Amino acid sequence: MPTEPHLVPARASAHADGPEPDAPKRLARGLDAVRHGVLLIDPRGRVTVSTAPARALLGRLGLGGAPTLRRLLRLARAGSGLPAREIVARLRGQAVLDVASDGHSVQVELHPVPGEGVALVLEEVSARRAAETRAHALARLDPLTGLPNRLQLREHLDVALARLERTDEGCAVLLVDLDRFKPVNDTLGHPVGDALLQKVADRLRAIVRPGDTVARIGGDEFVVLQAGTAEPGEAQALARRIVDLVGRTYMIEGQLLSIGASVGVAVAPADGGEADKLLKNADLALYRAKLDGRGTFRFFEPAMDARMQARRRLELDMRQALARREFQLHYQPQLNLADEQLVGCEALIRWRHPERGLVSPLDFIPLAEEIGLIVPIGEWVLRQACRDAASWPQPLSVAVNVSPAQFKSDRLVETIVSALANAGLPAARLEIEITEGVLLQNNDKTLHTLHRLRDLGVRVSMDDFGTGYSSLSYLRAFPFDKIKIDRSFVSDMDAKDGPGGKDGLSPKADGEAIIRAIAGLGRSLGMTTVAEGVETPEQLRRIRAEGCTDVQGYLISKPLPADDLLRLLSAPDRPARTGAPS
Repeated sequence: MPTEPHLVPARASAHADGPEPDAPKRLARGLDAVRHGVLLIDPRGRVTVSTAPARALLGRLGLGGAPTLRRLLRLARAGSGLPAREIVARLRGQAVLDVASDGHSVQVELHPVPGEGVALVLEEVSARRAAETRAHALARLDPLTGLPNRLQLREHLDVALARLERTDEGCAVLLVDLDRFKPVNDTLGHPVGDALLQKVADRLRAIVRPGDTVARIGGDEFVVLQAGTAEPGEAQALARRIVDLVGRTYMIEGQLLSIGASVGVAVAPADGGEADKLLKNADLALYRAKLDGRGTFRFFEPAMDARMQARRRLELDMRQALARREFQLHYQPQLNLADEQLVGCEALIRWRHPERGLVSPLDFIPLAEEIGLIVPIGEWVLRQACRDAASWPQPLSVAVNVSPAQFKSDRLVETIVSALANAGLPAARLEIEITEGVLLQNNDKTLHTLHRLRDLGVRVSMDDFGTGYSSLSYLRAFPFDKIKIDRSFVSDMDAKDGPGGKDGLSPKADGEAIIRAIAGLGRSLGMTTVAEGVETPEQLRRIRAEGCTDVQGYLISKPLPADDLLRLLSAPDRPARTGAPS
């Protein structure tokens, strides 16, 4: 293609001194009806056809009249930044170019026409390009708060880290998670929750410097990128302000709302020189802040990563433990104080890891609840406990703890029915133990499930009674069969006399008073009362004096593997108590 042909108007002849043939004229008139502009250029570089839309577009670009192709290429070069030869090469390759001038943008396509030259198809794309620009900007913003989203945060973080390589200016990432936001969202609705998030965003904007970035990366998580920090003390001061300001009361739609903030801080370059590592370490620090009670901030420490790696290994091992049959049940007997006979056993899970040995439930049960494994593990416990209890020579009850996560599952009742049927165990011998946390999550649904279990004949007990703030109200809502007194009150009975407890009472007097009150409540409501954690004869004597019906603890028996319990129950001279602590 020549580099300097003239763009001859369509009404001119294909030859400089001859009349225009009828065919090109008719073609031009026909193409005038096409929305896009069309230019037909012959092999010598002259325009043999130019439609009205094409002339109008070229006019808006400042190329009216009979401009040369060089002027068109010069304009294309200014709009694209490409050299003329590359633009020509792209056009010959049927590529698409944008030619822009005076706020207008025209898209140019080239199509070879055998024997006639080439056709240029012109389309104004100004509105489309403006919409694409707006969409690009919106794609980098959180629509609710107007803050930068994760994508734009990453761009700002990359810039800050690139500056770090050239200067001594560091930066800090502060990952902010709202405390107690979910109950607000669940109880008052999403509109109130959204308004609360907007208020939090406004407060965060108000406390950062002009060069800092506040972003919302999803849910109730925000990130503050503090640029140009010279020392960790600046990040510490900002983290403290965030905890203080976010934790102040909000007024939304006539509601006084109180939430808090936990903050994890990672500082570059000490905690990482790459964006992903810095964000990961801030997340580890945030996890530690939550473990330490929330409403606080923590800086990243290398030991946090080591603990998290150990936690991940534990999680992977636990996911395989069920399939490898590494879990087992131990049973702790419960003694009735009236006739000194065993009346039941509580099933307690143990994990015997092939390398770690015996893993404490305190180490793996909270993790199982957090990652959702507690549901399949809990189902296994139910089925195994029913099978074991069906083999006992005496019709003792078996008590199984059920977690809040299991109550969220719609399969709980069906699982219990199936476990009882497969084991051939009467429903009256199964006892489900729940804590106050089960009732807190969805009172109506939970009470409906509990009544379904009662209709089956399954017994229900409240575990750790007295440690929650509304245990008495739950006794009114559902008639439990048994109340289990938390072991902390039994331990208080061994405390020394003297002031120090509530209302000037000693811990010893406190513990005895609480046990006496719960035992009396159980008698009046027709419920069994079980004192947990009984370890000494003196504790047993006092608990008996206060009126409890049953006891459980090392004085009666430590938790026993299923085989050991079966041998104990099968012994002809089985003692009422199996031994003191070992």
